[in-house]
Amino acid sequence: MASSSYSRSEHLRSLWPWLPLWTLAALLAIFSHGPMPLYSTRTLAVAWEMWNHQHWLVPHINGTPYSEKVPLLFWMIHAGWLVFGVNDIWPRVLEVIFGGAQLVLVSVLAQRLFPNRPWVAKGAPWILLALGYAFLFGLQIMYEVLLAVWVLAALLCLTPKAHRAEPRWLLFGLCIGAGLLTKGPVMLLHVAFPWLLGPLWNDWARDNRARWYGRGLLSVLLGGAMLLAWALPAGFSGGEAYRQRLFFTQTAGRVVDAFDHARPFWWYLPAIPGLLFPFSGWPRAWAALITLRRPLDMGLRFALCWLLPVMLAFSFISGKQLYYPLPEYAGAALLIAGAIAVLRDQRPALATNPWLGTWPLGVGGILFGAFLFALPVLVAHNDLHGEWFDSSQRYSRFFSVVFVLLGALLLLRGRGELRRLAFAGLVGTLALNTLFTLTTWQNFDLRPSAHLLGAADADGRAIGYLGTYAGQFHFEGRISRPIERLSEGDSLQQFAREHPDGLIVANPEKLEASDLRYPLLVQPFRSSWIVIWPATSLAQLRAGQKPPEPLHPTRVYQVDDWRFRSMQ
Repeated sequence: MASSSYSRSEHLRSLWPWLPLWTLAALLAIFSHGPMPLYSTRTLAVAWEMWNHQHWLVPHINGTPYSEKVPLLFWMIHAGWLVFGVNDIWPRVLEVIFGGAQLVLVSVLAQRLFPNRPWVAKGAPWILLALGYAFLFGLQIMYEVLLAVWVLAALLCLTPKAHRAEPRWLLFGLCIGAGLLTKGPVMLLHVAFPWLLGPLWNDWARDNRARWYGRGLLSVLLGGAMLLAWALPAGFSGGEAYRQRLFFTQTAGRVVDAFDHARPFWWYLPAIPGLLFPFSGWPRAWAALITLRRPLDMGLRFALCWLLPVMLAFSFISGKQLYYPLPEYAGAALLIAGAIAVLRDQRPALATNPWLGTWPLGVGGILFGAFLFALPVLVAHNDLHGEWFDSSQRYSRFFSVVFVLLGALLLLRGRGELRRLAFAGLVGTLALNTLFTLTTWQNFDLRPSAHLLGAADADGRAIGYLGTYAGQFHFEGRISRPIERLSEGDSLQQFAREHPDGLIVANPEKLEASDLRYPLLVQPFRSSWIVIWPATSLAQLRAGQKPPEPLHPTRVYQVDDWRFRSMQ
């Protein structure tokens, strides 16, 4: 076999079986139900409005410029729509592609950073694919998954190859620019510290500090120029308010005094075990991290120079969400895999100690399976109450078998412990997502409301929304005009006078008797309700008058037994 063919064959073999396994699980999960409100539906609403009104430069949502996001993900969605037509399949396939690219990039990073420990390149993607939160969030049509791809690609440009120690500065700058066009200036936070602390982990950077920082700065400027090439014409096109928010208010507001998602400094710390589950429940991973001693491998120094300062910086930022540090999950996978590789080489007794194996997770899986098996009895005897318990008990015994088998798999000993744990984590997360689809998705499925509103919009009827509208109806309903934001009182009454044939969407936490008598449609949404009213009927009720009886009874969608009882 020719050397090039052999090399390609080796690269393909290195992707087996974790990439096909993850791709299959991701496709099954992401197409088991529709796009999730409010994250995915908002992204699709922006892409749809840009497409429908040909706002190719400035993202729009509900008729106004959308300064919170930059356009690269929307452009990638549009590229698929240009070929396949407008649909929600292509955006979900994109997310699967992005997730698979992360796994490949973390494997290549491990090869570069741990040249003397080839096991790390095999183990790191298994760890990353099994992280439950990262897998579930990867099902959202959101910006962080694509951002993680650009972060990993940029960091890969900094790492040395066997025949080239100097980073690829041009590619580094292009990846920074792509990340900036995906999520804005936060891209710099993800890549700055591995570059600034380069001499601590990279021999070439330590020997060539002037070139490292000088050319690195030029790469950052190149990335910034790519962002400005879009932002300057977009700012002038979007108007003064959009320009002010895009260049000043948006980023500063999140950093200094968040206008949304404000959290205390320590907020991320207690969340880390959940974010790194199931590996946070694996004693051998803890033993590997605790027993690390200097001198550390280049890859471990790289991971620490990346993770610790980035997480500290995120802690100082006022606005916090669990998905903000999504690119750093790959860094955690590198750190865990590298630590375990060192344990295997330097402390073989600990690496094979059965008490440090996956048995706690195995016991937990079996106990959770037993709980799911007993759930119908607990609900029937009124020992447990709640919407999730009542809806899940119909299918819980089928899924109990899955978790008992996964728990038994984790009780096994011997070679392949990491792969067994990763397989169990991935399948367990997929099972929970499937259980959610069968039982709870109906409380997130806004298709009935979106289709009704889309038909009204097509007929030229105005639509108002009581409260803050987040674009959740626009894409599914193919709505082409803005939905007007209303408030109780004069705003509602004026809308009804100006649009007597209009519709008003309300989002009450509880239903009144009138909510089942006069509206056009009622459906559950999360822990509350969506109620779509004829504008005049709702205005008359709010004014203390009795509306005329509707021609057709209210359509009540997807109300499960628990919600039906709560309505009584």
